[in-house]
Amino acid sequence: MTVGVVLAAIWFLRDIAPAPWSDAEIALMQSLWLENLPDLPPDPSNAVADDPRAAALGHRLFLDARLSANGAVSCATCHQPARRFTDGLLKGQAIGQSKRNTPSIVGTAYSPWLYWDGRRDSLWAQALSPLEDPAEHGGDRHLVLNVVAADDHYKAAYEQLFGELPDLSVANARAVDSAFANIGKAIAAFERSILPTTTRFDHYVAAVVAGDADRQQAQFSDDEVRGLRLFMDEANYMQCHNEPLFTNNEFHNTGVLSAVGEVPDIGRAAGLVQVMQDPFNCRGKFSDDSPHRCAELDFARSGPELVGAVRTPSLRNLDGTAPFMHKGQLASLAAVLEHYNEAPDAMIGHNEAEPLGLSRRELRQLEAFLDTLAAPFSAYDDNM
Repeated sequence: MTVGVVLAAIWFLRDIAPAPWSDAEIALMQSLWLENLPDLPPDPSNAVADDPRAAALGHRLFLDARLSANGAVSCATCHQPARRFTDGLLKGQAIGQSKRNTPSIVGTAYSPWLYWDGRRDSLWAQALSPLEDPAEHGGDRHLVLNVVAADDHYKAAYEQLFGELPDLSVANARAVDSAFANIGKAIAAFERSILPTTTRFDHYVAAVVAGDADRQQAQFSDDEVRGLRLFMDEANYMQCHNEPLFTNNEFHNTGVLSAVGEVPDIGRAAGLVQVMQDPFNCRGKFSDDSPHRCAELDFARSGPELVGAVRTPSLRNLDGTAPFMHKGQLASLAAVLEHYNEAPDAMIGHNEAEPLGLSRRELRQLEAFLDTLAAPFSAYDDNM
């Protein structure tokens, strides 16, 4: 048998229809299905987390550029609905440039940690940080509260939820800090409404569960089916990207290189210190959970393995969110897959990933599958 005949036989075998799903594979697939996403977890630290009045106020605050030093930056400057609440830049750009890539906030209410390094432990604590970051909104809590006090609609909505605004000309620091925390809680109430919606992958899983072969073929190409099988098996992505949001919300060092001339990012090792010291954390006096039940802080993982580790992002809705990784180091999804295929040594700490050894074709199939995790843009526009 000639080499040409052997190669032709190999390509023929590669192009035959994918094998049927086993029961074990269907169970894995269902674990990723949006249908099995649990109800949004409560946030005891935020008494208005699920109050529609707070969400309405938070929505307006999210869009309001007056909450910045130059009157030109809002939360939506970096978290743009048409880009899945990202900005398409290497690093966030507001009054200045932030240190990291802008992460999506779709579904982040499910995460116990916020930011790439997890330096905040609630949506409301995170929402406060950009307001006073010199590279982002560049303001301070007095600027924010003065905007609220001077706007009749804001003032009425705030006082309906939280009681009277403090007189900023005479208020003590504790009263100002408490009112500032309330602004974060209102913004968080809105952000809790930004949730993932059904994708082609979810429709495919529904067809698999129903045993409907025609619907399966209508939803997925053979390459997308093969990519899903690679994702769940050979590529071992489910170690970190699991459950319906395709993330374990943990921290991992995957050896992503820093830009030339840039100091390596120590990631979670620094973020853990910051979240423990944050006055707005779960244990702080501005939390509405008086017993201060803070299991995430109490049992937070620590150790040398966190050097260079960053939070695992969701793989849902990657379309339109490039560049990728915590500093925008990789320009395309293909580049991300190539990075994991090679698993280079980390610049700092230890790369947890192992080389995948996948072929060019298998990498394209993986990318084809990941593209099925995008929901229509209109689903997110409706939130704004």
